[in-house]
Amino acid sequence: MKRAKFILPALTEATSPYWRPIKYSLFPPLGLATLAAYLDPEVEVSLQDEHVERLELDDEPDLVVIQVYITNAYRAYELADHYRARGAYVALGGLHVTSLPDEAAPHADTIFLGPGEHTFPQFLRDFANGSPQKRYASSVRTLEELLPIRRDLIQRHRYLVPNSIVVSRGCPHHCTFCYKDGFFEGGRSFYTQRVDAALSEIARLPGRHLYFLDDHLFGNPRFARELFRGMRGMGRIFQGAATVDSILRDDVVEEAARAGLRSLFVGFETLSATALQGAGKRQNLGRSYREVARRLDSLGIMINGSFVFGLDDDDRDVFQRTVDWGVSSGLTTATFHILTPYPGTALFAEMEAQNRVATRDWDLYDTRHVVYHPTSLTPEELKRGYDWAYEAFYRWSAIFKASSAHESLKHCVKHFCYSTGWKKFESAWDFVIRVKQLAQMRPMLEAILSPVKAVGPIGPIGPIGQIGR
Repeated sequence: MKRAKFILPALTEATSPYWRPIKYSLFPPLGLATLAAYLDPEVEVSLQDEHVERLELDDEPDLVVIQVYITNAYRAYELADHYRARGAYVALGGLHVTSLPDEAAPHADTIFLGPGEHTFPQFLRDFANGSPQKRYASSVRTLEELLPIRRDLIQRHRYLVPNSIVVSRGCPHHCTFCYKDGFFEGGRSFYTQRVDAALSEIARLPGRHLYFLDDHLFGNPRFARELFRGMRGMGRIFQGAATVDSILRDDVVEEAARAGLRSLFVGFETLSATALQGAGKRQNLGRSYREVARRLDSLGIMINGSFVFGLDDDDRDVFQRTVDWGVSSGLTTATFHILTPYPGTALFAEMEAQNRVATRDWDLYDTRHVVYHPTSLTPEELKRGYDWAYEAFYRWSAIFKASSAHESLKHCVKHFCYSTGWKKFESAWDFVIRVKQLAQMRPMLEAILSPVKAVGPIGPIGPIGQIGR
C-alpha cells in the first residue's frame, strides 16, 4: 500500500454555498487521525473533512477509510461506491455502521464494528498479507497502547477548536436513547487512558485552550482527579462534558476548576423525574439541578445545558418550563434536541416494536426533526415547541436575564459575550469560516474563558468544595 485516505463526509448544509454553521468548523476528526497513526510511516496519508473543505475525488488511493454516522450515511455510501469503482479498497466504520452493519456492508470491502483502536491494526496486518476480513468486531477495550494522534494531518486553521482531545471512551451510564451501548457492545463500555499518556498528549498541543470531547470527563473520578492535578500549572483553559451526579458527588469539579475548567456541557435532559426514569437516566434522579447551577457558578464555570423534548411525559408546557428554568438558572448556552430513536438503541427497539418509528430517512435523524410518533404531543406541536425554545432562550431579553443571574459581575459579562457570540452573530461566523480566519478568533475565545475568580485549595475563597457531599 502506497497511499491511504481518511474521509469524514459532511451533511449537505455544512457544504452549502449560502450558509456555513459554525458548529461544523469546531472540531477536527480525531477518530480518523487516531487510526492513521497505525499506518506504516512509508505510506502517503491524507485526511479530509468535508465539513470544512471540498473533497478531492479524482485521486487514486489504495485504501479509503470513511467514518459514518447516521446523518452522513447516504453521503458516506456515495463516496464509498465512488472509490470502489475507481479500484480502491474501502473500509467503513463508526456509529452507524455498528448499528446497521448489513446496510453498510454492500458499500464496503471491510466494515468495522465498535471502536477501532484494536481492530484497525489487525486489519492493516491482514491487508498487508492479502487476506483482509469482511468484518472486524471490537472486543478488546484498552487505551494502554494508544499511539500519538496524527495531528500533523489536521488542518488547524480550518477549525475554531483544533486542540480537541479525548482521554476516555464511552460512558458508565446506560440511557435508552444513547448510541453508546450499541457501539460498545461486546466489551467494556467505559475506559480511560493512563493519566501520564493523557498528560503527554495535552503537552503536545500548542496554545492554551483545550476541549475534551469525552462523553463523560468525570466518569472515572480517580482518573479525572489525577488528570486535573497533573494539569495544574500547565496554564490551560478547557471545556468538557459531565453529568449532574458527577458535579455534586465529590470534589472532582473543584479539581477541574483549579486545572482550568471554564465551561461544562451538562446533560440535564428533562425537568421531569418520571421522564428521567423512563429514559434510563437514573443518575439525574434525586439531584438538585438548581444546586448544580449554583455550584458551577460559584466556581466561575459556564454551563451549556442539554435538554431533550418529546419524552413520553412531555406536554405542551414543557418548552416554556424548560426555557424559563434555564434562563433563571443562568445557563450560558442551551442545546435542545427532539428525541431521536437512533438504530441500535433500546429506544429504537422499543419504538419499532410499538410501530412508532415514522421514517427511516437517516438525513432527518439530526434531533431537529420528528422521526417518530410522540404520545402526548403531535409531531407538529413538538417541532414548533422545539423551534420556539431556541428562539426564546436566545432572545436578547433572555440573554440579559440569564447573564444577570451570576454572583460575579465578571461572570455576568463573560456569559453575555459567550452567549451572544455563539448565537447572535452567525452571519459573522459564516464570513470568518469562508475567508479561513477562524484561527484569529481563538484569542477572543480564550479571553472569554479566562478565570472569573480564584479557586483555592477548598473552593473559590470559601468551603464551596463541601456542596453536595
